[in-house]
Amino acid sequence: MHTSLSGTPSEPAQPSSCGPSSGRARPLPPDERRAALIAATLPLVSEYGTKVSTRQIAEAAGVAEGTIFRVFPDKQALIQAAIAAALDPEPVWAEFAKLDLTLPLTERLVEATGIIQRRLIRVLNLLTAVGLNTPPPDREAHRASIRPTNERIQAEIARILEPDRDQLRFSVQEVARLLRLLAFSGSHPTITDGDPMTAEQIVSVLLEGVRQHQPDPS
Repeated sequence: MHTSLSGTPSEPAQPSSCGPSSGRARPLPPDERRAALIAATLPLVSEYGTKVSTRQIAEAAGVAEGTIFRVFPDKQALIQAAIAAALDPEPVWAEFAKLDLTLPLTERLVEATGIIQRRLIRVLNLLTAVGLNTPPPDREAHRASIRPTNERIQAEIARILEPDRDQLRFSVQEVARLLRLLAFSGSHPTITDGDPMTAEQIVSVLLEGVRQHQPDPS
């Protein structure tokens, strides 16, 4: 038992059953902390480019600035990790996997086009912000690096088209290629002069060109 300043005995403080009251969030595991920092960095890099500060990133992530350097050696490493995350196609495959194949053909294609457009616009905005929007010196190597992703996108679109292949004048593989090309050209800010096509417009243009034409009853 302790004695207070007034001389009156006082009971020792009891530990709180509510845990620490510092207000700090529990420390995240390393992988979660890394993912949280990357998620906070992506929109900032898209807005500010490489001029974004680690202080801005830390504030967006809700951590102390020094936390960044316990996960990444420097700001450039964090930005590179953010770019790699934006280019990772795995979230796109997950979105395609959730697409309902029982929807009408037009609705399925609008959803698929939206998936392609969101990825394309997100990646282009990020690369433009960090100054990587010009063609790389080794174009063949660049094409080889993105070919697997493009082929997978076409394969996903072909799978989505398959239930209605009898409505098409071309093979599902060719229609899938046309949709990918239309989605790219219709969404690219330079090609569209900053006024991209909507997913609905892209699908309408595509289907009017590839659907079987009904014979003239006359």
